[in-house]
Amino acid sequence: MEKQTLGEIVSQKLLEMIQKDGYTAGDKLPTEAELVELLGVGRNTVREALRILMSRNIVTIRQGSGTFISDKNGVSDDPLGFAMIEDRRKLTEDLIQVRVMLEPPIAALAAQNAAEEDIRELENILLGLEEQMMRREDYSDKDSQFHAQIANCSHNLVMTNLVPVITDGVRVFAGAVQETEYEQTLKSHRRIFEAIRDRKPVEAQQAMYFHLMYNDNRYKGEMRDGKQGIRIEE
Repeated sequence: MEKQTLGEIVSQKLLEMIQKDGYTAGDKLPTEAELVELLGVGRNTVREALRILMSRNIVTIRQGSGTFISDKNGVSDDPLGFAMIEDRRKLTEDLIQVRVMLEPPIAALAAQNAAEEDIRELENILLGLEEQMMRREDYSDKDSQFHAQIANCSHNLVMTNLVPVITDGVRVFAGAVQETEYEQTLKSHRRIFEAIRDRKPVEAQQAMYFHLMYNDNRYKGEMRDGKQGIRIEE
């Protein structure tokens, strides 16, 4: 077994401190000088430990501001190795298939488990999404946030990290749609939200399923017609 460096040992101690003290995304960590005192090591070792945690997407370092907990929850930018898959069309189709399997029951869990503040955050994201749609703007980032927040609402720790990876993968590899679909997407997102808000798990699951199947059929239809660069409405 390879011997750990002092920086690696300290990075693990720092991670344990983050977990024990309940730090969440956006929270600011103590300063370097304070960490030196807390951890009982030199400044260079603290810096090495922070760089290790930054490389693992656990913290982010903002020059002049300090060190903060990353909103990536320790998930790497490509944890499932999508970048190494050559067949982008097959990958996109398979990712959509995985979403159809996973996200409808996640929506049902969200309707059962979401706290009131979770639902308020979901509504805020939805309102921003609807505003962008009405302005006919690119809403893909807000779209991904909406589905990620549904996963958060489920209070399933695995899905909270997994769903954003999948939705971002679909968005990146599907590219830009020939003609962006707004009306149906707006209605389906509103229907999913209302079912979650009203604590109706069966309706939430159905609404998510029909939404994803609509996108799946639309994508395959455009591929059959020979259109390139479709973007999936999430």
